[in-house]
Amino acid sequence: MYHPRFKGSHYEIGLKFGSRLKKYRINVDKIIKLDNFQTDFGIKSEKVLAKVFPEVCDEIRGLTDGLNYPYEKFASWLLCMSCCYDPKGCTAFSFKHNNKIYYGRNNDLPPFLKKESISPVYNLNGNFSFIGTTSSMINLEEGLNEKGLIASMTFVFPDKIVPGINTVFMVRYFLEKCDSVKAAVQALQSLPVASAGNILLADKSGEMLVAEFSPDKINIRKPAKGENFVITVNHFTSNEMKKHYNKNMPEFLKNQKFKAEYDYLQKIDNYSATERYETAYNALKNTKIADAVEHTKNILSGRYGFMCRYDRELDFDTIWASVFDLSGNMVYRAEGNPAKVKFSEDIRYRQKILNHD
Repeated sequence: MYHPRFKGSHYEIGLKFGSRLKKYRINVDKIIKLDNFQTDFGIKSEKVLAKVFPEVCDEIRGLTDGLNYPYEKFASWLLCMSCCYDPKGCTAFSFKHNNKIYYGRNNDLPPFLKKESISPVYNLNGNFSFIGTTSSMINLEEGLNEKGLIASMTFVFPDKIVPGINTVFMVRYFLEKCDSVKAAVQALQSLPVASAGNILLADKSGEMLVAEFSPDKINIRKPAKGENFVITVNHFTSNEMKKHYNKNMPEFLKNQKFKAEYDYLQKIDNYSATERYETAYNALKNTKIADAVEHTKNILSGRYGFMCRYDRELDFDTIWASVFDLSGNMVYRAEGNPAKVKFSEDIRYRQKILNHD
């Protein structure tokens, strides 16, 4: 995992990163492969992104200028992620213990993405600073900002897709522009949603929820009565949203190359999503907690049931796991499968984000 620190304006950050990639002779064309549908969707979505989040488009422009690569193609690729069929098998949860807030996440993806993943620190001119992790660039799968807001996405098979903002750019938007769960929910309600997805939000006030959404509907799922936690995996949990989770081949994918893999992932419940949810639920509902950070690590490493131990034949694994002690301003990460790799503190959150060293 690469650990860059980005500081300055969006364009300056993008230009520096793109120039660095060019220096190391990264062959982007080996990574970016879009069919006609994805290209058209990406081009239309970029126009939406430019209206609601123009700063991040400046960063993409800087990166492509530094890389000497077509802006439109690179932006389209980023906007297709976790939207135009990019399945992930992730688990995220947040809970309250002794009036303190904790968060955990396993990021489950094909193993080759482990070396390509990055955990950037952003100190931006004029916007909130944050730390995040992603298997891509510029967009984020999870993160924590200087105000103590957590945002974390999970993939859901869509029943509909329209040009708009995907979940990984939503995470980036919330971390950069929102200081609380309330502010992030208000922002979500004004954003053009491209596809189905979940985003977990939590902050230092103790507010936590999962926003479940599709282009047609947004549902806010808070802790159930008698519970002090929320969990999200790769389906919708609420009855209100289950009809927007597509268990059949969506129309917009029928003429694409994904049918066999789509059917297979449905057969295995998108990498055991229901089982992962039940493991986290039982551990948070029924297990006595002595040390909340260690409890979170134990859930993620599979001590309470299936979580990150995929069959080798699936070519799928947990490529990183994160734990945030929100009240204590501590970030921990296992850069690999947490059943095999130890967690270490990422001191950059306290040093670079909170103290701006």
